[in-house]
Amino acid sequence: MNRHSRFIFAAAIAAAAVVAQSAVGESVPSEPENLEEVLVTGGKEAIETLTGSAHLLDEFALEQFDYADINQVLAALPGVYIRQEDGYGLRPNIGLRGVTSERSQKITLMEDGVLIKPAPYSAPSAYYVPNISRMSAVEVVKGSESIKFGPNNVGGAINLATQPVPSVSSGFVDVSLGNFGHQKYQAFYGNQFEHFGFWLDALHLASDGFKDLDGGGDTGFERNDINAKLQWQYDDLGGYEQLFTVKLGYADEQADETYLGLTQADFDADPYRRYAASQLALFDSEHTQIHAEHVIVFSDAFRLTTKAYFNEFDRAWEKLDGFIDGVPVATVLSRPDVFTREVGIIRGEIDSNNTASEILDVTTNDRSYGSHGIQLRADYKWGQGEIEHNIEVGVRFHHDYIERDHFTDGYLMQNGRLVSDGVDYGNKTLNEAETDALSAYVQDAIAWGNWTFNLGVRAESIDSETTDFLTDSRGDNSETIVAPGAGIFWQATDTLGFLVGVNKGFSPAGASAGDDVDPEESTNFEYGFRYNTGDFSAEVIGFFSDYDNLLGRCRASDSGCNVGEEFNGGRVEIAGVEIYSSYTHSLTNGLTLPVSLSYTYTESAFQESFTSSFSQWGVVAKGDELPYLPEQVARLLVGVSGTQWDVSLAMNYQSEMRDQAGVEDFSDVLHTDAYTTFDVSGSWQPNATWLLQLSVDNLTDEQAIVSWRPFGARPNKPRTVRARAKYSF
Repeated sequence: MNRHSRFIFAAAIAAAAVVAQSAVGESVPSEPENLEEVLVTGGKEAIETLTGSAHLLDEFALEQFDYADINQVLAALPGVYIRQEDGYGLRPNIGLRGVTSERSQKITLMEDGVLIKPAPYSAPSAYYVPNISRMSAVEVVKGSESIKFGPNNVGGAINLATQPVPSVSSGFVDVSLGNFGHQKYQAFYGNQFEHFGFWLDALHLASDGFKDLDGGGDTGFERNDINAKLQWQYDDLGGYEQLFTVKLGYADEQADETYLGLTQADFDADPYRRYAASQLALFDSEHTQIHAEHVIVFSDAFRLTTKAYFNEFDRAWEKLDGFIDGVPVATVLSRPDVFTREVGIIRGEIDSNNTASEILDVTTNDRSYGSHGIQLRADYKWGQGEIEHNIEVGVRFHHDYIERDHFTDGYLMQNGRLVSDGVDYGNKTLNEAETDALSAYVQDAIAWGNWTFNLGVRAESIDSETTDFLTDSRGDNSETIVAPGAGIFWQATDTLGFLVGVNKGFSPAGASAGDDVDPEESTNFEYGFRYNTGDFSAEVIGFFSDYDNLLGRCRASDSGCNVGEEFNGGRVEIAGVEIYSSYTHSLTNGLTLPVSLSYTYTESAFQESFTSSFSQWGVVAKGDELPYLPEQVARLLVGVSGTQWDVSLAMNYQSEMRDQAGVEDFSDVLHTDAYTTFDVSGSWQPNATWLLQLSVDNLTDEQAIVSWRPFGARPNKPRTVRARAKYSF
């Protein structure tokens, strides 16, 4: 889609809402209950008696610090692992219960219950994630409750819920400004009439970036996001209550972001430096979506929900990929004492000579993705004596694809600037893959007195095809997976409940996987309790995952493998405990003291020895720990609230992570730093319409290496101050 088409599409979204509003006349209250489904857990009250782990961050939690980075939002929940990369969460790396966080490829990611990754089967890396600023809630589901969601349910699923259509005329204008050129402008308006409702949401998010490029240049990003939701609801259409919803969305991004990090010594001297060799880095993308939903209520006991979706995502990422023919950049940056000349070229301190080993490879990874499908869910409730059944049946027909066109340009480093060598190096990668997937699940939640039993099974039939135009080769891959699960919850007293669950987890092999690559499968156990007295609540859940076969996937940043190539890692065991608690203490004069704690402890071990060309594994010995899996993650939130104001302080901690599988002491291997950061936010509402907020991320300006991937040491975001004003009407 060209620039002209972008504006036409965005204008069409705005016009759809405005024209629809004009057509229906005066606003009147809407009597029927809104049937719209944006949550997959059923809400906070339903979570209290679920047989598996689930958490929900509501609109209040999202407003508390007004984070625009999904990594910062999810850090509030247990069992979630984050590997930072750019400091802004532009390309988040999210893992759940020990699954790899690499590009969030091993989790099921949804928007309003619909798969939202660019190509969740053919290429599951999440290069597109919806802007968290336009969401009203975030849900994380793990354990036996995740059997409804696929194609990845080893760790669990994340659902990002958009705003429901408001019942009356309402909206807001939200402006946030800060250092490093931080800007957030958002406008939202919605209304509901006799049968029709809608909202329109426009968002602009940008920053100049916190890194300093050698020789000068941009290191920031800019995002635009415009969405509309149109809704028609009838309490008696053809004799049934029905809801029709259409959601339209367009988003684009331009980010001066690179794979290139720093050497240890350069990081110690200036963690926010960027080498001259990254001066051409640019990520350019656009995303369009059309989602349609229909709900029909046949009776109090039976309803049918149908969702159809169409997503397209195009991106081109121009960035340094190494040398035309030389030592990999990651190796150069980890051994600068050996590769002194190569490091000098990357820094812009040494001019290249005209040899392939000193000509810089700047590759543009140009990709087009698409996913579309239709999913149906039937809910049926029936009782027999003291037993109540809530049966849920779901079916999804899905198709997605990816087209890769990676081409290389050569550049010489001359006087600190990149100069084209004028050579046509052709394509590095030129392929495509597509997948058809049919999935279905059945789940029965049985309530009997103080007991809840959850029995279910999910099945996926996946057929993929790949074509490599450089080698003129074709391949196909078919797999069928059946994943059962069961859970029990016992409400022992009014305040105390126990749960236990088991489910089969799976992550399918990708479209380009070879015949010798098997899908990832595991048996997952969880067990724990929930305690709730109203003012105080606590949840402690232990988990254990026994992998029959771990799956690794090659990315463009991995050396020694082809993009999309997959590897088997054999048996692995992962175990841990998740703690989530909150307490609110009421004081005199209307003051309250809220406190909450999220903590996760995790350990892992390969159960087999092997040698792999996958760079994150390498030579693995039985007992080695997984890379990029922290042993401890914690977040403590302490606040004080008055009638019109509140102040919150959050402490975030993450322990070291090893860059490659092993058991050596961290001082002997490449690893990230343990770090503790503090975020503080204060809000004041002088009246019902205005909200004024001042937030500081990383209050103490902690500096840490948060990743060695893609290439070299990468820093966390420095101290960032944001001032916000929100006007609601």
